[in-house]
Amino acid sequence: MTLLFTFPGYEELAKNLAGKLKCTQGDVTIRHFPDGESFVKLNTDVKNHEVILLCGLDHPDKKAMALLFFTKVAKELGAKSVGLVAPYLGYMRQDKRFHGGEAITSTIFAAFLSQHIDWLITIDPHLHRHKTLDEIYKIPAKALHAAHSIATWVNKNIDHPVLIGPDEESEQWVSDVAQQANAPFIVLKKIRHGDQDVEVSVPDVELYKDHTPVLIDDIISTARTMIETITHLKKSGMKPPICIGVHAVFAKGAYEALLESGVESVVTCNTIPHASNAIDTSDIIAQVI
Repeated sequence: MTLLFTFPGYEELAKNLAGKLKCTQGDVTIRHFPDGESFVKLNTDVKNHEVILLCGLDHPDKKAMALLFFTKVAKELGAKSVGLVAPYLGYMRQDKRFHGGEAITSTIFAAFLSQHIDWLITIDPHLHRHKTLDEIYKIPAKALHAAHSIATWVNKNIDHPVLIGPDEESEQWVSDVAQQANAPFIVLKKIRHGDQDVEVSVPDVELYKDHTPVLIDDIISTARTMIETITHLKKSGMKPPICIGVHAVFAKGAYEALLESGVESVVTCNTIPHASNAIDTSDIIAQVI
């Protein structure tokens, strides 16, 4: 039998995932003492069971020790295996020693997880210098893509969408979602007249005046790129856009600034718990498991 446990905050995603996997949800107590130490207690017998732990690794420093304790006690109590579903995978950006003395945390964190879990599933991790997770993980590690989930949501909720990429680097990502949503897309073009003189144009804007612009990005952190793109769309006379992000990282004040920038709405996948979550990723996770 397979048991699905979840860290606090991911209860809704866990419920959806358990229903699709037709597995039992296990009960675990995870809390912190006043000094910050983690307390972990498995309240469901795991002996001879396959165990799945659902734990997004945003703010990973607050979760790493509890995750370690969970995997250790589960195996001590007889679990056959412990797999980790981390919809958001932290410590992926520092993939190079940019300055002397810096820790390459992507490889160090990968080594840490590889010692304690049997397999890993995540969604749209920050893969830049590492082309695949296999380069740094010593366990089976699968990177899923939220494009299908986003395309499905767009089809169900937006009439006459046109997907917008903020720059040419986003074209591959935006075109994938557009193709699956059977919707048109455009990418903003930057024309450099000098070091400090950059003109941004919205191509074929006249064709899409009656469409709803949909801005898509993988991570919304400071939201500066989206807010800048919204400004250009406004100047071009397009409708207020809908902003979609995979991971709702949101630096302090970023979500509020984005809402105040003239958007129709802000929507994210449920990879990081946030008020903007509206796109469920349990389907793509369940299919791979």
